[in-house]
Amino acid sequence: MADEDLDLLFSQARDSRDAMPSDLVTRMLQDADAVQVEICAPSIPEQARPHRGLWAQVQQALGGWAGLSGLATACAAGVWIGLAPPDFLPDPVELVLQQQMEADLFQETGLGIFLTEEG
Repeated sequence: MADEDLDLLFSQARDSRDAMPSDLVTRMLQDADAVQVEICAPSIPEQARPHRGLWAQVQQALGGWAGLSGLATACAAGVWIGLAPPDFLPDPVELVLQQQMEADLFQETGLGIFLTEEG
């Protein structure tokens, strides 16, 4: 019985068509005409467009001033952490000096000694 009631309601909904108010139809057609004119209008030629500089293009690509300020803050924090690392991070200057000392050790003795096979 529920399916029959539902079918009856659907058929009533299909049969009764409410008309849109005429002022709504008029406004919709005016909006459609305005959009169509805008789409069909010739676009501005490339020569007439103002040329934007490199800095303005970079600024736009990074998200404007908000993106640039975030990038500058991250760079400043990275430099600060790199120059004065917290206690739980290794000091990058010591790591570089240690690598240079190891490189000097191998240059004096030569890597051939370490790479030869016995036997």
